[in-house]
Amino acid sequence: MDTYNIEGKIVKEDDRYIVKDNTSLNHLVISTTTLHPDKSTSGHKHEGQEEVYIFMKGSGRMELDDKVFDVKEGDLILIEDGVFHRVHNTGTVDLYMVCVFDGGRNH
Repeated sequence: MDTYNIEGKIVKEDDRYIVKDNTSLNHLVISTTTLHPDKSTSGHKHEGQEEVYIFMKGSGRMELDDKVFDVKEGDLILIEDGVFHRVHNTGTVDLYMVCVFDGGRNH
């Protein structure tokens, strides 16, 4: 499996993004989001859950609670338990990111 095709199935799709989950591992879910230009994710938090975001293509801005900062290809962001997070694509091309999280939760 290459980083740009995690296989799995589409779990969310609308005018903002396409989210695909691979649930083939026993304890982790590998999820990708293709976020279209000038669009944002809904933003959310998970009590008792941590996540890792890896930005593979494009650029944008990320919110972690009250912090807002730029993200770009190659950035890896650790999201702590219960921290609100949202991503904004501020670029002119799709922003593609991989997310890894505990498969015991529903998102």
